[in-house]
Amino acid sequence: MTLKEKIETNYKNSLKSKNKVEISTYRLILSGIKDIDIINRSGSDIKETDDEDIKKLLKKMIKQRTESIDIYKKNDRMDLLEVEQNEFDLLSSFLPQQLNDEETKKICIDTISKLGAASIKDMGKVMSELKKSYPDNLDFAKAGPLLKELLNK
Repeated sequence: MTLKEKIETNYKNSLKSKNKVEISTYRLILSGIKDIDIINRSGSDIKETDDEDIKKLLKKMIKQRTESIDIYKKNDRMDLLEVEQNEFDLLSSFLPQQLNDEETKKICIDTISKLGAASIKDMGKVMSELKKSYPDNLDFAKAGPLLKELLNK
């Protein structure tokens, strides 16, 4: 079962159970997938929308929710925070489990030593290696600042 089929099945189940939060979140996802389908059908490189395209969409949506959650926490808006957190949890359920802070730091340190990176100038090389080795389960929003810290020592 492809990721798109799984999302569509879950959407139908949420319609049956009348879960408003899930319904609206699945509609957002499916709308984004339709946009990707349109982009993939037009232009010079015509291709089918695959799981990788959908994962990129989900990561983008998760990043948006994360930013909103931070803003709502700062402004003490618990009503909006709860909605965003529910959407975040639902979106995250379709991606592999993200590594925690300790695991991220260990991987960053290991990659720096493996590549022999010595300064901030090597950050691009390290990030490239991390994206190649851990594309789905490393949170690059956390890894970037951590790499800057580690390479500036």
